[in-house]
Amino acid sequence: MTLLTESEQRQVAEAIDRIELETDAEVVTVLAAQADDYHYIPVLWASLLALLLPGPLLLVTTDLGLGYLLLAQWSVFILLALLFRLPALTGRLIPRGVRHWRASNLARRQFIELNLHHTDGDTGVLIFVSEAERYVEILVDRGIAARIDNAAWESIVAAFTRDVREGKVLDGFLRCISSCGELLREKVPATHERNELPNRLVLLR
Repeated sequence: MTLLTESEQRQVAEAIDRIELETDAEVVTVLAAQADDYHYIPVLWASLLALLLPGPLLLVTTDLGLGYLLLAQWSVFILLALLFRLPALTGRLIPRGVRHWRASNLARRQFIELNLHHTDGDTGVLIFVSEAERYVEILVDRGIAARIDNAAWESIVAAFTRDVREGKVLDGFLRCISSCGELLREKVPATHERNELPNRLVLLR
């Protein structure tokens, strides 16, 4: 997984520069490599499977002593905990709902940490992507939400999500920013020149 190069980051910043000339919205973009390290996932699955192990063993034979069962459980736990730490396996063990929940939480934290809730006229817009989770979300402050219904962002998010799944993160960002710009120019046109927040792409590695 590779985040955008410096040249690609500049293209994103320049795209934001262009649309902010025609809208009062303050647009910030964030690209996260992943929303969580999920270190607890391998341990959780290994613990669960190790706890379930005595049932199948006792169905096969009832001659096993308590010490043997405990040794088998610990051995299975350690083996699976190490095996499940392989990135290819860890990703398959994380439910989609958990991945999206973690990504959504990170998006909301970024909205606050980047001061998008403190803009003049409450016109902050966050375009958030978590690459590992293939998750895209657009968050807007009250001044934008009062003029644009949340449903208006759904098709933009859906198109960007497809781009992320296909590995076209830069193309997705540029198309998303352009689509957001069209919507914002219509509903939140520029009334004065300003640039309260940096237009650079924020990277979370």
